[in-house]
Amino acid sequence: MTYALWTVQVLLALLFLFAGGMKLVLPIEAMTKQMPVPLPGLFLQFIGVCEVLGATGLILPGLLHIRPGLTPLAAAGLVIIMIGATVITLAGGDVASALVPIVVGLLSAFVAYGRWRLAPLRGSSEPSVVQSAR
Repeated sequence: MTYALWTVQVLLALLFLFAGGMKLVLPIEAMTKQMPVPLPGLFLQFIGVCEVLGATGLILPGLLHIRPGLTPLAAAGLVIIMIGATVITLAGGDVASALVPIVVGLLSAFVAYGRWRLAPLRGSSEPSVVQSAR
């Protein structure tokens, strides 16, 4: 189960790093033209920041063994983003394209549940700086 979770985590992290990075790099006008439902540009950039932070939250806590409990929280946050993406896609009238955020959301939910209950990451619950000060 651990290997399956790590595989899904890495793939999701790459996906969200790409998607969030594009939202941060592209001009706002180019992003808003591509959306099925018009959204404010600053909101799209906020979502981009959340996606990049969620991607790092999927990988770094387990890799560095610092605050591993953040991984299921990051995955749960990405589930919320994917619920919003599904709703926006369906509101635009494109039912077939809504399958992509649904599948990504389900994979994120799998990681959230898997890292919370099935195969939790083990590591320090305190930052390493605090441990070295003791």
